[in-house]
Amino acid sequence: MICKEVTPQMLRQRTIKRPVHAIGIGVHSGQKVRMTLRPAGENTGIVFVRSDLGHASIRAHARNVSDTTLATSISEHGMQVATVEHLMSALWGLSIDNLIVELNNEEVPIMDGSAAPFVYLINSVGIVEQLAEKKFIRITRPVRVTQGDSSATLEPFDGFEVDYTFVADHPVYNRYPKQALLNFAETSYVQEVCRARSFGLVHELEQAQGIRRCLGSSLENAVGIDDYQILNKDGLRYDDEFVKHKLLDVIGDLYLLGHPLVGRFHGYKSGHALNNKLARALLRCADAFEIVTVGKDEYADMPIQAPATA
Repeated sequence: MICKEVTPQMLRQRTIKRPVHAIGIGVHSGQKVRMTLRPAGENTGIVFVRSDLGHASIRAHARNVSDTTLATSISEHGMQVATVEHLMSALWGLSIDNLIVELNNEEVPIMDGSAAPFVYLINSVGIVEQLAEKKFIRITRPVRVTQGDSSATLEPFDGFEVDYTFVADHPVYNRYPKQALLNFAETSYVQEVCRARSFGLVHELEQAQGIRRCLGSSLENAVGIDDYQILNKDGLRYDDEFVKHKLLDVIGDLYLLGHPLVGRFHGYKSGHALNNKLARALLRCADAFEIVTVGKDEYADMPIQAPATA
C-alpha cells in the first residue's frame, strides 16, 4: 500500500454539523429503534454505538462483517449491528467520512427501504468539511471472486463506476431492466440511486420469517411482488428500481472498506455475501490497491463521487 503525499489543495474529510435523530423499526427484528447520527472527529471513520449495551462501539469495516443473510451485519467485541448497508450507501453518496451512529437496539431502522431517508436526514442538519485530507482506495489490478455462477470484480478505473446484472426469471422482474452501468462522474447518486427500495416476492416472506428475518417487512419499507404484479399502489420509483437497489447495496457493502473506491465494480448476481468476500479478498492483496489522496484539480477531471446534497 502507498499513501501519496498531500498538499494544501487536497480534498478534505467530511462529517455532519450537529446531531440528528430518527425512529423506525428494524426490518428483520421488527423492533422499534432510535437512531442518532453524531459528528465525529477527523480519521474516526464510521462507528456504530449500541447505547443499550453501555455504549459499546463497532467499527464499520469489511473485516467486521459477521452475517450476510438478507442484509449486512457487523460485529465487534461480541456485539452486533444489523442491516448497515443502506445507511453506509447514503454516507458514501454524501461523501461522509466520519460519523457516530448511535442505536438503542440491534438493527439500523429500515425507514422506507431505501437510502433516501438517511440522505434527507443528513442534509437536514448539513455537512461540514474538516481539516484532514480525504483518503481513497485506488484499485491497481483486478480482483475477482465467484460463488457458483455469481461473480464480483474490482478493476482499475479513473473514477468510480458500478456495473451490475440482476438475474431472476419471474413475470414481473422480466418486464423491467436487469442491468445497469453507472459512472459516478456522470450520475448523481442522490437523484438516480438513493431512492431505490428493497424488494421481494410475497410468497418468500413466510420462509424468511421462519428464520427470524423480515419480521418488520411491509409495503411501507419494500416493493412487494406477487405472481403477476407489483403490490405497492404507487408502483416503482425508477423503471430500473430493482437493479438500482442492488447497486445501492453494492455501494454500501464496499464502503465498509473504510474509504471510497477509485475503480470499477462488476457484479453478476452478487449479493451481500459475495460483496463482502470481494472486499476481504481485496484487503488480502496488498498489490491490488493503494491508499491515495486526490487533489481538487485532479478531482475536477476525475469525479469519484461528487459531494452531493438533495
